[in-house]
Amino acid sequence: MKLTSRDLLPIGELAARSGHAASALRYYEDVGLIHAERTAGGQRRYRRATLRRLAFIRAAQRIGLSLDEVREALAQLPEDHVPTTAQWNRIATAWQQRIDEQIAELQRLRGRLTECVGCGCLSVSRCSLSNPADVAARLGSGARYLLGDDPEVG
Repeated sequence: MKLTSRDLLPIGELAARSGHAASALRYYEDVGLIHAERTAGGQRRYRRATLRRLAFIRAAQRIGLSLDEVREALAQLPEDHVPTTAQWNRIATAWQQRIDEQIAELQRLRGRLTECVGCGCLSVSRCSLSNPADVAARLGSGARYLLGDDPEVG
């Protein structure tokens, strides 16, 4: 099928319609999330279906997926046309567990922060979030107790 200029969007129009900066679009192209056709003069032109891919990327970022996870999901979808409902549903179903896990993690974090702010102990030695002598380092990197590790185990 021969594409017409009406089927292809220049980067500025794609940026305006998608809400992504042109620099983000170029980056997404560099990392293989979206693809552009090139004019004889080397200008980028994107298929209209790219708008759906960009909406997908935005949704994935909002739930905390990494770009590698986004790339893996997008690899299951067609690039040259809008995916079918069944194709979208397959991806959405896979995300549901991830979203549920994030909700549970946020609820644990909220509980810990409420506990910390509300306890009023002001004592590093009794605080369940405190990490004296950096004992939590044995459990891995990051804020281990806020991530759900038990301070009693550290």
